[in-house]
Amino acid sequence: MVFAADEYYLMAGVPFPPGEHYEGFGLHEDGIGMARTFEWEFDGRLEVPTGPQSGFFAAVDGAPAEGYRAPRNPAGDTGLRGCGGSSDSGSAIISLTPRRNAPIGVVTAPYGAQVLAPMLARCGRSDVRLVTVENDFFGGNTAVTGLMVGKDIARALENEPEGHRYLLPDVCLSEGRFLDGLTTADLPRPVEVIPTDGIALRRALEIAK
Repeated sequence: MVFAADEYYLMAGVPFPPGEHYEGFGLHEDGIGMARTFEWEFDGRLEVPTGPQSGFFAAVDGAPAEGYRAPRNPAGDTGLRGCGGSSDSGSAIISLTPRRNAPIGVVTAPYGAQVLAPMLARCGRSDVRLVTVENDFFGGNTAVTGLMVGKDIARALENEPEGHRYLLPDVCLSEGRFLDGLTTADLPRPVEVIPTDGIALRRALEIAK
């Protein structure tokens, strides 16, 4: 059987196949079935996140493999986050995270927004905004969340309200840095880095209820 990557469904504007179509999601690492597993995780049909599997493109240089994750920062559990700017000593300025019941913005790329919008609408979360990041760093030729860079995210956030919670998927970070070398401390708004799966997003949103 031939499987099409999620990107093709998004470009064509047609629904993804049922989850059963993907035969256990063995090609998840290659971007095949990722959107459907994310949806199942978010809806509670999967109790644990779908982990990396041995997809063909996992071995290709430059592929956005699932191992491209941010290391968990101990500050992430203390209510502290990096915010824009730096101190005179060059270290990141740390600010308190916005209150848990603050309005929420989910930072994502155009393809991510296409997947998330109907999910949020279906569960009645009209209070959650999508902060869509256009990828100028790669010439506007990619719309995947894993290739978002700090400069483009900063531009998307600079006119966003202060005091809101901004959720950032960790798939766009490697060892705490974006592909352009920037870190979350270089962003104009504090962000909460969360694992890139539907379970983590659902839990982050439930905190705000």
